[in-house]
Amino acid sequence: MGEAIASKRGAKTRDRNTIALATLRISVGALFLIFGEYKVFGAGFTRGGGLQFWINRFLAEGAYPFMVPVLEKLVLPHATAIAFLVAYGELAIGIALVLGILVRPASVFGAVYMLTLLFSSNYPGAHAPVWEYFGASLDHSVLVLCFAAFVFGEADQALSVRCYLPWVVRQ
Repeated sequence: MGEAIASKRGAKTRDRNTIALATLRISVGALFLIFGEYKVFGAGFTRGGGLQFWINRFLAEGAYPFMVPVLEKLVLPHATAIAFLVAYGELAIGIALVLGILVRPASVFGAVYMLTLLFSSNYPGAHAPVWEYFGASLDHSVLVLCFAAFVFGEADQALSVRCYLPWVVRQ
């Protein structure tokens, strides 16, 4: 009898954890939908110099030294194309996470994107103590951890389109 209670308790905890992970997935997806939407449907980011503004700000305020040449020699010369990639990428990540489809691939791309932003904008300086690197990275590292949880967990097992439509692509 004790095993049955423990099994039931384990299933209940698993269900709660599944719902919690799915709720986090949807919340992160909603953030990406909001930010992707304004970039895709507004002209300021893609055609109005929005990306260039942010890249120049990153360069002025402190990108990691290894990212500076990437930002100056790759991103800025191709800013419009990269702005569209960023805008539609954020929107696609948001849609995938909110709907619960292709969650793992979207999360891998989301983690790479957040790491790129982290190294482009959060350099505390060469002589900063280690803890300042972590403090400076909080804007992006928390989302990297969320994406890692979505990649390694089963974030699409609840509150997702694929639960209700069996023909939706499974990963």
